Amino acid sequence: MKAVLVAGSKGGVGKTTIATHLAAHSALAGSHTVLVDADPQGSSQRWAERRAGLDSAVLAIDGGRKDWRKRLPEDTQQVIVDAPAGAMAGDLERFLDKVDAVVVPVLPSALDIEATVPFLNSLAKLPRVRKGSLRVGLVGNRLKPWTNASQQALELFQSWPYPLVAQLRDSQAYVVLTGLGKSLFDYQSQQVRDHQQDWQPLLRWLRKG
Repeated sequence: MKAVLVAGSKGGVGKTTIATHLAAHSALAGSHTVLVDADPQGSSQRWAERRAGLDSAVLAIDGGRKDWRKRLPEDTQQVIVDAPAGAMAGDLERFLDKVDAVVVPVLPSALDIEATVPFLNSLAKLPRVRKGSLRVGLVGNRLKPWTNASQQALELFQSWPYPLVAQLRDSQAYVVLTGLGKSLFDYQSQQVRDHQQDWQPLLRWLRKG
């Protein structure tokens, strides 16, 4: 069983969108997938409820409970954890001890970048991170590659000590699909396939772990 934590020190950066897309991709690939919703807003659980009628349904469980791991079905193959907004590493110990990788979404704005640095610093203090047994990857999210703001943000991200493992372009499709319990991976139109390609570096990075 593999487990991934999607976390960040600021709300509204796209944690739930990334968590639900990773869960959908795993389920569509045939893996028994569980989405652990640790965010009090419960957005991931509502997404999973809307998806319940599909063959690629994802089981969602409440991650606010300390015994979350005991509630995983025995046949679980992939776990995606949607962390609560604003949590630092010390607040996430019950997950960080159990996951194989941490995915950190960052938006290309000064406020989001400033808020992310303390979170990354808190991760850097963890023995598993220092030893390399817990990998941390950055995801540039809602990027507009033609703008100076996104270009400058990407240059900055690439100078940080953690790898930039994906660059996801801004699209209203994410908002619509998440509201339907769907993901980009549920569709195969040309426009959707272009955005699916943005995810391939992240998916490859997760497979290497």
